Amino acid sequence: MKHFTHLKDISSKDLRRILSDAKKRKKNRKKLNILEIDKGAPLRGKLLIQMFEKSSLRTRMSFYLAIKQLGGGTLTLRSSELHIGQGSETLEDTAKILSTYGDGFMLRTDSDDKIENFEKYLSIPVINGLSPSSHPTQVLSDIFTIEEIKNKPISKLNITWIGDSNNVLNSLIAASIKFNFRLNIGCPKNYKPNKKILDWVKRNNKKLNIFNDAKLAAINADVIFSDKVISLNDKVNKKKKLFQFRNFKITKKLMSFAKKDCIFLHCLPRGPEVDEEVFFSKQSKVWKQALNRVHVQKSILLYCFGKLR
Repeated sequence: MKHFTHLKDISSKDLRRILSDAKKRKKNRKKLNILEIDKGAPLRGKLLIQMFEKSSLRTRMSFYLAIKQLGGGTLTLRSSELHIGQGSETLEDTAKILSTYGDGFMLRTDSDDKIENFEKYLSIPVINGLSPSSHPTQVLSDIFTIEEIKNKPISKLNITWIGDSNNVLNSLIAASIKFNFRLNIGCPKNYKPNKKILDWVKRNNKKLNIFNDAKLAAINADVIFSDKVISLNDKVNKKKKLFQFRNFKITKKLMSFAKKDCIFLHCLPRGPEVDEEVFFSKQSKVWKQALNRVHVQKSILLYCFGKLR
């Protein structure tokens, strides 16, 4: 049994094994319909319990299809429907019940503490489907998409992030160390990654290139990432924050500073941080990016259940 909660806690070797398995599984599904089960049904009889404290479309659908295609099933819960923290129902008690009924637990939460506590008390694998500090399943899938499109290891590519320093960027920073790729970050001066992240990077002898000018961050990029400037449940002055990011919008002109074959990725949903001209261009690979999450989630599940080939 293995947890999948933060990329920084998983070995480079295991992350590469997950991607290699996903590549094989995607190739083997070319002639299968969406609900047909993979050969051998490696997770037959297994139940994945999903719990959502935040809205979800791609994470919910991709994990549903992932466990189904592996021969298992899923049960989706909302924390508002449970008794966690109410009366005498502690998180530890809830974890024991979940461990009794399910074989794996995927949590999309607004609390990093809940991820840590469920990992502590559950006796089944825990998967982080998104937390305030991390979005590991998204970023690992994005690396899969990049290598599939570019047909080369990500270590040979220049990756650029332009936007807010959020949970997706935190996981991308962790990935830059695990997969050894160059990472440029373009953001306003007051929105660089927090000190804890930067200290961890320094301890791992990695250098991040942080620019307060989007054009400088985009130069020679093979891939440009972006994400919503105003995240779900952001408790900020939205008008003020959007103004501060006004020069960090992904436009056709900004993309011109990157390599000619540069691709654009966005984990969705989108906001005003990207022009429609870019979003719907040939450089945009957001739909392939979203679909590939199914294939990578399958291999993450197999990793957690100890059944990775």
